[in-house]
Amino acid sequence: MDELIQNLKEQLIEELNLEEVTPEDIDADAPLFGSEGLGLDSIDALEIILLLEKHYGIRISDPKAGKDIFYSVKTLAEFINSDKR
Repeated sequence: MDELIQNLKEQLIEELNLEEVTPEDIDADAPLFGSEGLGLDSIDALEIILLLEKHYGIRISDPKAGKDIFYSVKTLAEFINSDKR
């Protein structure tokens, strides 16, 4: 799971053009959205959806679940691991 979390951090930085952020700057448990964490917004959420489809072949079928799935890098990794079909 540590490797997946590291990969997700790198992919988020690349896909969201977080130029001044390094993987070490991202706390896997910190919120991705809001002022406490990375401060991402709804446009970034769409980019994350595309990232999941592109890199992991995952589609989120229940939009209401997105809030829990997108809470942190760790919750994204847990979702990817649980979604392996």
